[in-house]
Amino acid sequence: MLISVSTAGAAPTLRVQVWRKPRPLYSQQPVCLLHEREQTLRHRRRPLDRMLRLTITDAAEERQIIGESDAARDAEHAEVLERLPAFRQEPAAERARGRATYAEVEEFEADLERFRSWMAKIAARNYFAAPAGAAAWAAVEDAAADLAAFEQAALAAEGPADGLAGTIGAAEQEGGRR
Repeated sequence: MLISVSTAGAAPTLRVQVWRKPRPLYSQQPVCLLHEREQTLRHRRRPLDRMLRLTITDAAEERQIIGESDAARDAEHAEVLERLPAFRQEPAAERARGRATYAEVEEFEADLERFRSWMAKIAARNYFAAPAGAAAWAAVEDAAADLAAFEQAALAAEGPADGLAGTIGAAEQEGGRR
């Protein structure tokens, strides 16, 4: 189930490589427990001679390790959930100021993409489906819905869609008369 990585006495570049990708379930120098998955092994190809596969046979120890991993992921999810309300308030504030513009939409889309990227990175380390993950993903998607509403307001504020449709419709009718 798990891999133990030891970098005691290794070159500093090897230690950096081992600890950076992917983040471990549990880390205490010089041991790092990782869930054994193809993605984990792919990042560890070079220091493979420093890996030891092991199986946790004590169910209580396994539950403890899983609990620690879930707690770490849930702490990351909590940080996302802590930052989302401020992000979600920004479009409403811009709308109230009369600044619902497409430039603002693009800025908010970039911010939303950062939240999605952050969540994807957490999900890659969420080996045991930490409980707060679903709520964090739902909150990010709620923010996406808020952004979609803001985008509609920006489009309505920046250009009369009906006027454009009327111009297109008139051109189509004119073309049909010839």
